[in-house]
Amino acid sequence: MNLSEKDQLYHWHPYTQHKTTGLLPAIVRGESALLWDENGKEYIDAIASWWVNPYGHSNKYIADAIYEQLTTLEHVLFGGFTNKPAVLLSEQLMKILPSNQKKIFFSDNGSTAVEVALKASLQYFYNKGENRKSVIAFEDAFHGDTFGAMASSGITFFTEAFQGSLINVIRIPVPTKGNESKSKEALQNAIQSNECAAFIFEPLVQGAAGMVMYEPEILDELIFICKLHNVFTIADEVMTGFGKTGKTFACDYLTRKPDMMCLSKALTGGTIPMAITTFSQEIFDGFLDEDTNKALFHGHTFTANPTGCAAALASLQLLQSAAIQEDIQRINQSHLRFQARVKSHSKIKTTRVLGVIFALEIVTEKQESYYGTLRNKLYNYFIENGIILRPVGNTVYILPPYIITENQLEKVYQVVESALEIV
Repeated sequence: MNLSEKDQLYHWHPYTQHKTTGLLPAIVRGESALLWDENGKEYIDAIASWWVNPYGHSNKYIADAIYEQLTTLEHVLFGGFTNKPAVLLSEQLMKILPSNQKKIFFSDNGSTAVEVALKASLQYFYNKGENRKSVIAFEDAFHGDTFGAMASSGITFFTEAFQGSLINVIRIPVPTKGNESKSKEALQNAIQSNECAAFIFEPLVQGAAGMVMYEPEILDELIFICKLHNVFTIADEVMTGFGKTGKTFACDYLTRKPDMMCLSKALTGGTIPMAITTFSQEIFDGFLDEDTNKALFHGHTFTANPTGCAAALASLQLLQSAAIQEDIQRINQSHLRFQARVKSHSKIKTTRVLGVIFALEIVTEKQESYYGTLRNKLYNYFIENGIILRPVGNTVYILPPYIITENQLEKVYQVVESALEIV
């Protein structure tokens, strides 16, 4: 049996209906923007493996940092102890985070980063004797698969089996062009009609919804409304963080800053699972009390794992290098040229570009489901042609590693163009 056959024997994959799924490619090696399967077939990883590998696969700089840390201190519990890489990482993050972010809480992945923020929001008011049990979120949001994160997500087929088991979430329209007033009004109504603890959002780009984009000015207004009513704001930067939008964080486009931020994905350069939730001093102070029960009782076994922190430190150093910053701008310019080249295509409804993110929507006669026939046809076409892209319904997006070459990027563009002829 080869690896793909053994995989089918043993594994249950995420977001996969195994009844209708055949053998999956078994990846055995990666380098820069490329991956190879067990049969030697080469793939361009045009989505940085779910947005986590901006500096490419098998990055030696990060690998060396991990090796050095593994031979010094691989792990130590963070409950009752601290460690040098965690302190150094937090010190560096404080230099680039919005100035109101003062405290860092470590966890394991994007969902848990969101979970920590939601729990802190609800408990903050509980500690003060206020009964605030509702959260506000955008329609079509995606914040993760743990229960709080799932509740905050608005993509129904991800959550419909668990209705009745989730926290109360009020959904408001995404403030895309033309919907700004509707979104503001819905937010104000939600706050006035409910005891709300927090408003959670993906800043500027809704990733899993198909790279839906909106402007920073309207998000500034929504944050202002929340601050007027003492409702906390949570920026889920799990996807957008660390350069994806052209700035270090999407929140860097804002004038007003969120009370909390959730980080993961590219945090460790795609090497070791790790997440961070950051907090304003006000929120942290809401848990300071002589009563031990008012502490935030949340933790993970691998919280602030030293090896993961070392990987994150190396990743930050790469992000801040002149070469990577130039790569981010280079990709953005390439995306804009590709957008100009294809936007008038008869089968394209809209195109969007922000930073290293490119998205196009394909014209369809009816609304396509998230994992529908069109999506699956496109996905299989891309894989057959050696390109890893995961369309969302009728939306095809490109979010490549920053180190992708122009030739590789052009190949991705050409395969996307050719895919338009089969739909």
